[in-house]
Amino acid sequence: MMSVAVRPIKDAADVARVVQLFKEREKPFTVTITPGLPRTNPQNALQRKWVQEAAEQLGDGTPEEKRGYCKLHFGVPILRNEHPVFAEKYDRIIRPHPYAEKLEMMMDPLDFPVTRLMNTKQKTAYLDAMRVHFEGQGVVLTIPEAGA
Repeated sequence: MMSVAVRPIKDAADVARVVQLFKEREKPFTVTITPGLPRTNPQNALQRKWVQEAAEQLGDGTPEEKRGYCKLHFGVPILRNEHPVFAEKYDRIIRPHPYAEKLEMMMDPLDFPVTRLMNTKQKTAYLDAMRVHFEGQGVVLTIPEAGA
């Protein structure tokens, strides 16, 4: 079975490496090009920090429950709007279920993929929505310094 290769392309050297990968790869295969760069590790860390802070300060759920809520309420709409394959799978697999089951499907151990499919722009919009939501509930979130 052939593995999936994800390669962010930022410059001509990256293009050359992908061309070489294509030449060496067993044929046939399909190429999918997605605009933007994948989400970043600092974005992921900030998301985790914020759900932890929200859970601690609100006291009405675990960080994993906050993460599931955010994925369903903020991440799913972003991806349904911009990612046709995601929209089809979500609508077919998750959407028909009752709300409580949808939330459960967003969390471990099922963990339906949402944020891991995002690019940096989508993840920024997701984090912005989280910030508005949690600060609206009075949660004091850690805000990284610009350029950090």
